[in-house]
Amino acid sequence: MTLAASTPVLEDFRRIVIKVGSALLVDRARGRLRHAWLAALAEDIAEFHARGVDVLVVSSGSIALGRTVLGLAPGALKLEESQGAASVGQIALARHWSEALGHHGIVAGQILVTPQDTEERRRYLNARATVQKLLELRAVPVVNENDTVATSEIRYGDNDRLAARVATMIGADVLVLFSDIDGLYTAPPGSDPDARHLPLVERITPEIEAMAGGPASELSRGGMRTKVEAAKIAVGGGTHMIIADGREKNPLRAVTESGRCTWFLSGSTPNAARKTWIAGSLEPRGSLVIDEGAVRALQGGASLLPVGVRAVEGSFARGDAVLIRDLAGRTLGRGLVAYDSGEAALIIGHPSARIAELLTHPGRSWMVHRDDLALFVD
Repeated sequence: MTLAASTPVLEDFRRIVIKVGSALLVDRARGRLRHAWLAALAEDIAEFHARGVDVLVVSSGSIALGRTVLGLAPGALKLEESQGAASVGQIALARHWSEALGHHGIVAGQILVTPQDTEERRRYLNARATVQKLLELRAVPVVNENDTVATSEIRYGDNDRLAARVATMIGADVLVLFSDIDGLYTAPPGSDPDARHLPLVERITPEIEAMAGGPASELSRGGMRTKVEAAKIAVGGGTHMIIADGREKNPLRAVTESGRCTWFLSGSTPNAARKTWIAGSLEPRGSLVIDEGAVRALQGGASLLPVGVRAVEGSFARGDAVLIRDLAGRTLGRGLVAYDSGEAALIIGHPSARIAELLTHPGRSWMVHRDDLALFVD
């Protein structure tokens, strides 16, 4: 179950997602932000950022901050009260993150998402493209569930699973879930003196899932159960995951200095897991027929550009899976297309510089991005 594999080293990874819960970020008794704690975490993030690591933060806290500003009573909130608190708290939360990271010369970008943004392919591509551009520009995206418009039927209900969805969406190497506990135990350590800490989980078995408990505080909608569920999402998408104690200052540094935590290992990489998903799990809605130059470009690792496409077959929407065929009719692979079939037909055979002119609005320079393309091996 554990300890057969070697424990990874956080410093070896190039793209990290950090999840911060309300119970860590907000003082429960006063309903105020823990400024010193956030400043210390921002210092940790800055150290990784300075080494060229891509860092994305998934942050809770908008409702916890907003309910204090609005004077809402302690205890469970009605849905509309949560939405109102979030609308006020999101402004404060974004400002705090911007100021904390800005102290180190880092630009923060706010991204509010709903489940559909990571599960519907069209919106998934939009969200991923935005995050990728922010990371390319060396900003740190700060993501939160859009509680102002979420409903009880569609919301994630916790940011652990949201963080896992985001981590796999952007191809993160590792997801760090900061909590009020230093990892997974064989039983709840507060009630079982014989509970053992598990430093490494190679595979999530029913036995591992049975070790998870319930939520721990009114500010946090999470708990060990949702963390194990998040781990299943993360490792399935090729992303390792860590559960670590985030209560002390500089929690990220503590993990790098052999801090006590639990690693959940993925048997794949984000890129390999994503391409496996594209190649075998999605029903193609159409085809793109490409010329010999495009074939060579794809085989060399490039994206598929409109100029290399000769024909569009079928009816598909942006984000749908399509087959990639050569002029002889051979299927070369599958990919997620960046345009619907009508727009694709207008721009094929043309250089990317003419896309805005042909469509009368800006668009992606590629037809299928290389990260969204799975080529079949002959």
